[in-house]
Amino acid sequence: MTAELGGLVDRARRAAGLSQRDLAAAAGISQSTLSRIISGDREAKVPEVVALALATGHTVAQLTGNTAVADRVQCAARSTSNSAMEQLRGSLLHFLQLNDYLDDQAIPATI
Repeated sequence: MTAELGGLVDRARRAAGLSQRDLAAAAGISQSTLSRIISGDREAKVPEVVALALATGHTVAQLTGNTAVADRVQCAARSTSNSAMEQLRGSLLHFLQLNDYLDDQAIPATI
């Protein structure tokens, strides 16, 4: 999974038009750590995956290769304050995918 995640992170980095240095800075990790994650030499921690997803404009599921939540979710909502429905759906999916990922890793969600 480590090498696969690295490839997905690198693909997301390029799609976002970021250098490794820029992505590392945006995600709050060192460039050498990012390089090791991309090469598959180091496993990314959950907070790093979340930060990389946010910095590249991707979801956690896209970076981990797990899109099952997005395929299962159906949304019905009302927009207020001129909020864009697609943006709201994206935010909802981000949190649901994070929750699904934490469940897969046997990390309990706490409120």
